[in-house]
Amino acid sequence: MLLRHFKCHIFPKDFPQLQNDTFLRAARGEETEHVPVWCMRQAGRYLPEFRESRAGKDFFETCQTPAACCELTLQPLRRFPFDAAIIFSDILVVPQAMGMDVQMVAGKGPTFPEPLKEPEDLQRLRVKVDVGKELGYVFKAITLTRHKIEGKVPLIGFTGAPWTLMSYMIEGGGSNTHSKAKRWLYRHPEASHMLLRMLTDVIVEYLLGQVAAGAQALQVFESHAGILGPVEFKEFALPYLRDIARRVKDKLKEAGQDVPMIVFAKDGHYALEDLSQSHYEVVGLDWTIDPQSARERTGGKVSLQGNMDPCALYAPKERISDIVKKMLEGFGTRAYIANLGHGLYPDMDPESVGAFVEAVHTHSRQMIKQK
Repeated sequence: MLLRHFKCHIFPKDFPQLQNDTFLRAARGEETEHVPVWCMRQAGRYLPEFRESRAGKDFFETCQTPAACCELTLQPLRRFPFDAAIIFSDILVVPQAMGMDVQMVAGKGPTFPEPLKEPEDLQRLRVKVDVGKELGYVFKAITLTRHKIEGKVPLIGFTGAPWTLMSYMIEGGGSNTHSKAKRWLYRHPEASHMLLRMLTDVIVEYLLGQVAAGAQALQVFESHAGILGPVEFKEFALPYLRDIARRVKDKLKEAGQDVPMIVFAKDGHYALEDLSQSHYEVVGLDWTIDPQSARERTGGKVSLQGNMDPCALYAPKERISDIVKKMLEGFGTRAYIANLGHGLYPDMDPESVGAFVEAVHTHSRQMIKQK
């Protein structure tokens, strides 16, 4: 559908040839020479060049400027030998596409001046979203970046998951308890499912558009999974995560394409077994899960990604190396992508990020040789 008549007219055959497919092979559970590594928020404020590029510019304006997104995506690759890049964007572009106003407020973070308060507020949302028109700037950024990356590493596209986006849209921003959004689940279950279905439909088209534009893998961020308990997760999050993967994969198969998908449900360790049977090739893990236990509970059905505590990067470099080695021993080197258990923090030393990447490559190469 979207893949056949994508407006950009630049198809994968025009892109530079991929030179390092380690990340894609690990996502599919194939053998690799080293464990691939990338970081969530690797294009971010911990880099002085990122802060310089972003100075004085509106956050969402930057998201809507393909050249700026491309530059920010490439910055970490110039410094570190990451095995994948992730397009610079934000999960809240989806609520924007549905007609909601979202602003990035200094010192406060993302803010919805008019959040959804009651079920009748759903009428304010666009039911049919023209994804190409509303989010075409993301597709352009992906296409441009695929060319500028020159085949060095694969490019990951992403989206927020329905429950996570729903909670932002109702809370009006970040929250510790998410009690306004959870109130909907308990008080308005039908309206909650209606909103989750609307979000799912947009997300499916959005992910297909990203692949058509050149994304070589996709990650779905269920950042607020841990706010739900197992029962609510099974009702209000899991069905939509499964639906997204199934529908995207069915459409890609029709177009003869196969793109690995990653699901990252932060603090959703109670759902590991379910997530490993949800049509995703990779399950991302936060740092609250023991690597060996994650392997046992997912039973070899999926590749795993994660899960070093981001705060471990505050440790001295030798200690970072030891922590990485222990993590690799826990996960093993097959069907594994090294990452942090969440995004990089703004006050982190870029040299510590370099030490993390180097430790993953060095230790994993030695472990694979010794097999």
